[in-house]
Amino acid sequence: MTKRRAVIIGLDGMPFGLIRDCAANGTMPNTRQLVEGGILRQMASSTPEISSVAWSSIITGANPGQHGIFGFTDLAPGTYRLIFPNFGSLKAPPFWARKDSGRSVVLNVPSTFPAQPLNGVLVAGFVALDLERATYPPSLVPWLRDVDYRVDVDSQAAHKSLDLFLRDLDRTLQARIAAYRYLWEKEDWDTFMLVFTGTDRLAHFLWDAYEDEEHSYHIAFLNHLYQVDQVIGEVAQRVKDEDVLILLSDHGFEALESDIYVNFFLREQDFLKVERDPPQRLQDMAEETLVFALDPGRMYVNIKGRYPRGSVHPSDREFVLNDLADALHSLEFNGRKVVRRLYRREELYEGPWLDQAPDLVMLANEGFNLRGSVKARQLYGKGAFTGKHSQADAFLLVREELDQEAIPDCPCVSDVVSIMDRLLGRS
Repeated sequence: MTKRRAVIIGLDGMPFGLIRDCAANGTMPNTRQLVEGGILRQMASSTPEISSVAWSSIITGANPGQHGIFGFTDLAPGTYRLIFPNFGSLKAPPFWARKDSGRSVVLNVPSTFPAQPLNGVLVAGFVALDLERATYPPSLVPWLRDVDYRVDVDSQAAHKSLDLFLRDLDRTLQARIAAYRYLWEKEDWDTFMLVFTGTDRLAHFLWDAYEDEEHSYHIAFLNHLYQVDQVIGEVAQRVKDEDVLILLSDHGFEALESDIYVNFFLREQDFLKVERDPPQRLQDMAEETLVFALDPGRMYVNIKGRYPRGSVHPSDREFVLNDLADALHSLEFNGRKVVRRLYRREELYEGPWLDQAPDLVMLANEGFNLRGSVKARQLYGKGAFTGKHSQADAFLLVREELDQEAIPDCPCVSDVVSIMDRLLGRS
């Protein structure tokens, strides 16, 4: 019996509209062939639309209440101290840990650092602190160093020079391509997962270049996507007819109008009190605080017994949340409402880790980027980014119509594992 294999190519931050348009206008001709012969769906990201949450949902097939990742940052239990969840914090197993997955190659998937032993090879994506701990087996590290492999683009270069940033983006991409080709040939694999994160970095700094055809970096933006498309075409030629090929993104992108500093708003509305002004960290909150926020728009009620200086009795949680919702719905920028929708945690999540979820999650209207910095001295602002994550317009592309019923009309990121299983005949 012929062994069926699965190949997943991730384009971090690639919105449905962009990949559809680039396929249609010739920027991504190989992707166009896949679209014409397969199934392209608009896909919902996680809420919030953060890469660590979305990719954790993609690889586990679980929601954050089940896999335990709610953002890039979280709070150490019983404290106001920020911690950075990593792969070791994931409470649900990734698909490659299952016995029926066989041998896997996993390259550059975000939030898989530090690398853990598996039946195969894993080189973690960002945030990875060093290449040695990002790589399993360790014997692969010397080869990666020889090809100048980079876990991520040097985004700081973009704050100095966009030309430097684009050169680093290209070098990072070329090393990623070299690693994919080497591992494709070297390993006897059943599942191959490859993620390009440069698409996200490009969109953050140069989304305006995509939207404006007269922009000096418009061609550079499209050229990066063309290079990624060349790899997509190469992979499509390599996979066998019986293999499953899936392309996807973890979230979408849109133009950034303004950052919104949520904790500053909470201070203005007397939900957040501080002992030090300006505050430098969450530990500077006063005991009178009712609510505080973490990136991006995750709201936490300061419950007694849950936090060191909790001031809200558990029975008053709903009253506080109702008052908070009223205040947030009134928040405007240039006459536009900032908040699209507010979610209680029970609406979004289910599972054994529900009690660690934020009490309320804000989904912003188009153009607004919710920030959780407690140091902010103003409500609005804008840095070097011209693009921001969006929630409703990730994409899912399956090469062939192997099974129409396997592809929901409106998939979400936590559906990917079950879709792959159905296409492979595992369920």
